[in-house]
Amino acid sequence: MATKAVFFDLDGTLFTGTRNVAATTRRAIVELHKNKILVGVATGRGPAFVLPLMETLELDFAVTYNGQYIFTPKKVLATRPIDKTTLREVVDYAGKNGRDISLGMADGVHGSSLVKFGETRTAQVIAGILPKKMSGLTKNSFKNVVRKVKPQSKNLSEDIRKPVYQVIMVATSAETAEIMTHFPELEATRSNDYSADLISRGNSKLKGIARLGKEFDFDLSEVMAFGDSDNDLAMLSGVGQGIAMGNATPNVKAVASYITDHNNADGIAKALAHFGLINFKHAASFISKDDQFNKVKEFHRLMDGKTQEMPRVYLPEEASHRAGFKVEEIVEFLFAAANADVAVFDDLTEKLHSAIDTAATKVKSKPVPEGENALTGEVDALLDLLYFTYGSFALMGVDPHEVFNLVHKANLGKIFPDGKPHFDPETHKILKPDNWAKDFAPEDKIETELERQIRVAMSKLGKLDKQKADDF
Repeated sequence: MATKAVFFDLDGTLFTGTRNVAATTRRAIVELHKNKILVGVATGRGPAFVLPLMETLELDFAVTYNGQYIFTPKKVLATRPIDKTTLREVVDYAGKNGRDISLGMADGVHGSSLVKFGETRTAQVIAGILPKKMSGLTKNSFKNVVRKVKPQSKNLSEDIRKPVYQVIMVATSAETAEIMTHFPELEATRSNDYSADLISRGNSKLKGIARLGKEFDFDLSEVMAFGDSDNDLAMLSGVGQGIAMGNATPNVKAVASYITDHNNADGIAKALAHFGLINFKHAASFISKDDQFNKVKEFHRLMDGKTQEMPRVYLPEEASHRAGFKVEEIVEFLFAAANADVAVFDDLTEKLHSAIDTAATKVKSKPVPEGENALTGEVDALLDLLYFTYGSFALMGVDPHEVFNLVHKANLGKIFPDGKPHFDPETHKILKPDNWAKDFAPEDKIETELERQIRVAMSKLGKLDKQKADDF
């Protein structure tokens, strides 16, 4: 059966050991979307943690807090907070028994600094170097080491007044079963050695995925899911293809339908390629940490049929062409600044000609830096140009992120349904599909986005003025 949706656990799966997303995984997600496959995460982490990742990777949806909080970039689809009576009992139990806990809420995790610290890379190193044979590792060793610098928060009374979707409690695997006898309304799932995630009984990542299936028209049998920890067991065993990472626990590997490579060794991309969902190649194309660069690079791959993978210099004629493209945009910028007043525009373009002459004289008068090659000079100049562009946006008070995405989508809209660009046989200019103006032209969308930014700015200024008036 065809795969319609792919879900990734985060820690140990989508994330590498350095808490980054591998370049091959980023490329794989782009290719999945091109192949009309939905992509999401299913994690014990909360929505506040996941949201920036969702924006960066352009994910379609997220199952967070192990199924307790489900959302898309546009709306929250379902939530299931822990009932207040049970929540108070857990907090009371933790206080009486010296248990560190944190409360998972919509805006983040609140409570024990020990729990927060336990999720960091530093904590993983500490846990890794402590003797493995020590009984009660989490309670007696990890906890005692960290407690010296991360004291337990004593007051959770304010937090439990708001919806709480998950309780994270420091406890070893052996201790968890005994703890859970006190809370029949909850169940525990684990993704690490030092803590348990407590959620409402009957909920899970798998239930969250099924909920999204109803919304987006896919069945569990049409889902591929990746995981590495015991809180992924139900998910991997309940979907059509459950993929265990090479670094997964033995329990996870036992229920998986396929075991891929390690999360640090392109495991996700290799598995997706194994099942024919993407075309994975090891060496070829580098991925930048700058996602906007990656989008433009992908556009050129589609337009040019290839990309440049080795740094190289622009030859004079090529440099002239690239500069011509930029000058045209600068002239359009001046025309907009002149508000279509031709007389003003002519004056601005005359000044631009003068500025070019002045700049040429200035550059020729400068001594060429000893040892600087053409590649270094070109890159330095282009980066300055990019920096000036961002500076212009900063001085305009405009956030360019979403505007860039709109322009990028418009440019990709020039690709025809056959996946290729089409060019005029005489002028060699790129042609636009018949639906481009209606579906992809960016001007109206940019105007709408700028109006949104203005509304947000005015709202903030209004609140600031009110606060100043109240203070006065």
